[in-house]
Amino acid sequence: MSFNKIHFPFLLVWLSTILLLVTFGSLVVSHVIVSTWLLFPLLLLALVSFDTFQKKHAIRKNYPIIGRLRYLLESIRPEIRQYFFENELDGKPFNRRQRSIVYQRAKDVKQTISFGMQDDPNRIGYEWAAHTIYPKKADPATFRVLIGNTQCRQPYNASILNIGAMSFGALSKTAIASLNKGAAKGGFAHNTGEGGISEYHLHGADIIWQIGTGYFGCRNNDGSFSEELFAKNAGIPEVKMIELKLSQGAKPGHGGLLPAKKNTPEIAGIRNIEPYKNVHSPSAHTAFSNAIELVHFIGRLRELSDGKPVGFKICIGREQEFIEIIQAISETGIIPDFINIDGAEGGTGAAPLEFMDYMGMALTDALVFSNKTLKEFDLKKHIKIIASGKMITAFDISKAMALGADACYTSRGMMFALGCIQALICDSDKCPVGIATQDRALYKGIDISDKSVRVANFHKNTMIALANFIAACGFQKPGELIPDIFFKRTEENLNRSFADLYFNKININKKQYTYQN
Repeated sequence: MSFNKIHFPFLLVWLSTILLLVTFGSLVVSHVIVSTWLLFPLLLLALVSFDTFQKKHAIRKNYPIIGRLRYLLESIRPEIRQYFFENELDGKPFNRRQRSIVYQRAKDVKQTISFGMQDDPNRIGYEWAAHTIYPKKADPATFRVLIGNTQCRQPYNASILNIGAMSFGALSKTAIASLNKGAAKGGFAHNTGEGGISEYHLHGADIIWQIGTGYFGCRNNDGSFSEELFAKNAGIPEVKMIELKLSQGAKPGHGGLLPAKKNTPEIAGIRNIEPYKNVHSPSAHTAFSNAIELVHFIGRLRELSDGKPVGFKICIGREQEFIEIIQAISETGIIPDFINIDGAEGGTGAAPLEFMDYMGMALTDALVFSNKTLKEFDLKKHIKIIASGKMITAFDISKAMALGADACYTSRGMMFALGCIQALICDSDKCPVGIATQDRALYKGIDISDKSVRVANFHKNTMIALANFIAACGFQKPGELIPDIFFKRTEENLNRSFADLYFNKININKKQYTYQN
């Protein structure tokens, strides 16, 4: 390499390192400092040499030592952005205002804000609700819904807000125990996620047992569905409902993923799999292969569970496939008790970028479509809809229920209640607050007694906020909400109601909204 081809930063680093080594060497020879001080320039020389002659990283080769700063700064980029540059409405997937309201409600502290709105009511896409000058009184204690049609022998009286699906494995044992104890204190249900039922799910709360393509908790050694194991676990008194997962919003058409470092012997034992190996749940179920077989399988699950409510979870992709399921329900007469509609904005601990960002129907569109389809087949009165996907505030819940939901799940909201800081490293097993990790050094930091109270507080205060919100809109119960009172700015100087946008039931001349949910 000729001198005129050596760029200045490279030359500067090498000259500075050599100069430092010579200086320290001279000081040692002069007995000004002890010889151990030479370790510092020697170490620096070793790093510079390693960076210069390695072949994997061009930036370190061209900029020895200095290039390493790039990786350091990149590693703390989320923290720098979140703590120093992000404003109240910028953060993704949840902005600071959303996270803050969960923290405040979980801690049961001041939940008001000051001075004025920070969103822009004139921006395209802004959504809002129309209040009334004749507000009502709403009692959050009544915010429950009975799930279970006439084919169900053990209907469940559920809260309209419950803990969404998060498996033990994706979450730590202390996180799961905190969620379950919190749900027990607050009187709402805890969805197990597809990872099976662990001892940490059995701290007194009602649980909704989710079964995915891996059939964890009801799985034969070859991975097929086991009726015997299903019946055994379905008979656990705390299990109130069974949810068959067809797909989820964050990775529709893709099986669940548990990284090997999270697959501890304890988790492997619960799932009947080998420990310390990546666990990729199959993309599709093996117990059925079409809509008719799916419906019959749901009927079989209801019988094996002695008549407990059974439903399925789906992120809608191809509309025709959902219609085929509803047609099969109508033709067979086997009616599920509920459908969990998961929006594409749903979360997960690990998913490919293409699935996370570019696949699946958004929750709003999916709720409207599923609601319309069920009504067209005269099945909505028999099947409850549960909505999941970024449920944080009373507005989120109200909007979902106005579009057809009977109840909601919140997963990441409950993680925030536990102390999640949205570090976005759930799949690394290095969750700094001990929630999404199996590292004991990290998850032992969760105080179950404290965090369970926060989980219960978040639910309680959200229900109070919901009561105040719907009362201001003129309703006493969430089930009375209609899309007529929700509006969206679709273009400059034009707001359209949800009834007009999604249900096309608006009388343009008299402006009388006739849609009844």
